[in-house]
Amino acid sequence: MSFGEAALRRKPAATAPCPCGGGSYGACCGPVLDGRPADTAEQLMRSRYTAFALRDRAHLARTWHPATRPDDLDSDAAQEWTGLTVVRAAGGVDDADGTVEFRARWRSGADSGELHEVSRFTRIRGRWLYVGGVVDPLS
Repeated sequence: MSFGEAALRRKPAATAPCPCGGGSYGACCGPVLDGRPADTAEQLMRSRYTAFALRDRAHLARTWHPATRPDDLDSDAAQEWTGLTVVRAAGGVDDADGTVEFRARWRSGADSGELHEVSRFTRIRGRWLYVGGVVDPLS
């Protein structure tokens, strides 16, 4: 089975809670993962968190700026993303650039932790793209 097929099997129902914590999947990240452009940098970041949680490599690839996207987008199969907190966000419908500071919790077997990152985004031809981020080394 391919990575994409596995992601399709894990797609939540529209009424299920969104993995990013922003409401129901169908009203939150579902439309963005299905290809609708994100309105804000925060909305794109939330959809990318959800894509990591669902292992949707295709969404991660298409929303990552080609200049900074790694060749390998495979994730640790044992790692589970368990929660997201957005600390602050900037970058709306009229902006060209944005930032989102967030904390994403994870679990892998008996280990668990939190990723703290300030991500940078840019908007090209009406679509937000992830450029890169600075990870707190203590997270």
